[in-house]
Amino acid sequence: MDRFTVRLPPDLAQRFDAAASVCGGRSRLLRRLIEASAADGNPHSGSAPAEPLTGKLTLRLGAADLAAVEAAAAAVGLSRTQWVVALVRRRLHGRPQFSPPEAAACIEVQRDLRRIGVNLNQIARTMNATVPGGRVPDLELARIVAFAAEVRGGLSGLRRAFEGNLDYWSAGS
Repeated sequence: MDRFTVRLPPDLAQRFDAAASVCGGRSRLLRRLIEASAADGNPHSGSAPAEPLTGKLTLRLGAADLAAVEAAAAAVGLSRTQWVVALVRRRLHGRPQFSPPEAAACIEVQRDLRRIGVNLNQIARTMNATVPGGRVPDLELARIVAFAAEVRGGLSGLRRAFEGNLDYWSAGS
């Protein structure tokens, strides 16, 4: 196996460790992030630059504004530079911007939805193959309806999470 070595400032390493602790540790989270970045459906495509960075923007803020930016960035697990870049990208491109823990959570949800899709296909095949006369028993039908409602509830929660992210980065927030 290949090995990657990354040097990070201590505060970023601590924040990453905190995010990784809920995902099974550093290696597991790094592996997930790398897999997701290498996959076609990259959930980071909205927050990663589409082209190499070619310019630098410098801001001078008063002490109160700088403290407010640092507090807002820390609250979502970003450095102040990452926070300002996410804010600018949200306003320019209109896409959600995720912090590393949020991105990891989105990756996990994406995996879960894929598993659910596979399971639904298997259930449908089994039901079609084993039901005599083409009539699904009421108990089985109730279970499927309940499962579909649970999936819709999960998707509704995911939609609210995306809307909340977009609201956070919108003007007036």
